[in-house]
Amino acid sequence: MKKKQKAISATDISAARGAPSVSVVILYYRSRWSLRACLDSVAGQDYPGLEVLFMDNASGDGAVEEVRRRYPQFAVLAFPRNLFFCRANNIGIRRTSGDYVLLLNADVVLTPGFVRQMVAAAEADPSVGMLSGKLLRMDRDLRPPAPPVIDSTGMFFTAQMRHFDRGADEIDRGQFDRAGDVFGPSGAAPLYRREMLADVSVGGEVFDEDFVIYREDADLAWRAQLLGWRGRYTPRAVAFHARGVKPGHRRRDIAPLLNMHSVKNRFLMRIKNQSVRHARRYALPALYRDLLVVGYVLLAEHRSLPALWQVVQLMPRTLRKRRLIQARRRAGEDYMINLFRGSGRT
Repeated sequence: MKKKQKAISATDISAARGAPSVSVVILYYRSRWSLRACLDSVAGQDYPGLEVLFMDNASGDGAVEEVRRRYPQFAVLAFPRNLFFCRANNIGIRRTSGDYVLLLNADVVLTPGFVRQMVAAAEADPSVGMLSGKLLRMDRDLRPPAPPVIDSTGMFFTAQMRHFDRGADEIDRGQFDRAGDVFGPSGAAPLYRREMLADVSVGGEVFDEDFVIYREDADLAWRAQLLGWRGRYTPRAVAFHARGVKPGHRRRDIAPLLNMHSVKNRFLMRIKNQSVRHARRYALPALYRDLLVVGYVLLAEHRSLPALWQVVQLMPRTLRKRRLIQARRRAGEDYMINLFRGSGRT
């Protein structure tokens, strides 16, 4: 009588082959036009034993059924309501077990070596906790423009406390073909070391769920930098992104809910992460931008007015988070101040 064999998990396969295990967490919301291309690119990765979790944010468009039918090797989690970015991805991170976590928007298509190149860059330096590849633009027909246009090569901050994607909207002429340090990765396709995520979590949350959506990737990167983790960019990992909200978009063309959370999170992020000396150093440029934002909300963008009240409501909880973060910070003051002199160039 044959002995029943024990099922082998994806993590076991990676470990057996000597490679760190990787979990891919895909968050989906009503983008059927890109779904198959995204999932095919994940299934086609040349990396052993990927653990893949597909999460649907209550889209109600048949995507869950299609994924279960076409990709039976993927785990599927269907939320009964839209949990938005922060809460949904926190659940996905907790439900997976890889040494690294690749968070993926469903409007991203990976080249076959993307995961392998990202992991190689991370393994070269244990102080690196978050990574960005080279993201190039593609249109909704899944075709990249010619010549290629950069979507993101990592994130940088300015003295006004604004964060941008390096190289966004530039024609790719090789100007970002050198690996280097970045503030952090864009939330479209970041790779995180799970050890870092556990270290920087506050109250069990990797992404601050008070943020709901927008600026959560910048907040996580800032917190990680404070706790001594570095961000890295590797140009060898290439992916294509059909970005919804692009630089230069007029605010009236963006969903009101997104604008509202953008305003709220601009202030929550700084209350949590910014030191007094850091705030003093950048007081004038940051205050100038703050006045523009608040003035615009008061005079024109009234649907974002709840953001100002929510900042007040969330203040006690945000200050508690601040105390936990600042008590554990490892990065020096001068190092953090220099990170906010960003120009988008290394």
